[in-house]
Amino acid sequence: MLQFSRRAGRLTSFGCPMSPRFIDRQLSHPTGFAGFLICLLLNRTNARMNAFAVQQLGITPGDRVLEIGFGGGVTLPALLQQAAFVAGVDRSRDVVQRAKQRFASAVQTGRADFREGSVEALPFDDGAFQKICSVHTVYFWTSLATGCAEIHRVLAPGGRVAMGFLPKERMDRMRKTPDIFTARTPDQVCDALRTAGFVDVSIQRPEPTTPWNVIVAARS
Repeated sequence: MLQFSRRAGRLTSFGCPMSPRFIDRQLSHPTGFAGFLICLLLNRTNARMNAFAVQQLGITPGDRVLEIGFGGGVTLPALLQQAAFVAGVDRSRDVVQRAKQRFASAVQTGRADFREGSVEALPFDDGAFQKICSVHTVYFWTSLATGCAEIHRVLAPGGRVAMGFLPKERMDRMRKTPDIFTARTPDQVCDALRTAGFVDVSIQRPEPTTPWNVIVAARS
């Protein structure tokens, strides 16, 4: 059972403390049973941002949609309901295997495809998708420029991307492990998208006081 101990100030699994570095490593690359528990926790805590990011895409029934870093898969059922085809890429082999098992019927009928990989080298053809979303992943990218260029490559002309994350000022307060997390400012992400060739780049929030943001952009 995954719990947070206020006295110890850390997460515990079955009463055994998890170090901050261990948790950060699992957040970036969930593996094993601890990774499974982390994914369940993230499905709850990130549900609102994920739903808002998907809403910004304006998915239509004929769309092919890609989610980068789908983790626990909280958005996948909604995506499969709205789109013609859903693909997911994640760095964690365990996460990919769980998605293949959970959505085996959609995979077998050709409506879903889940692959191990990274945003810096997306394992998909040029212009394969009309919509792309990614939430809480930019902290783990080795290069914003390369990641945005790859998203631009696999996105069809006229397609849209939505990327949700906590801005640097919020991340810095959380004191995440610096060799695992790289905090990004909204301006840095927006500039990288524009440099990659995206247009109509904007920052969206449900309310002005929302601590996180979703950056939306289009491929011309």
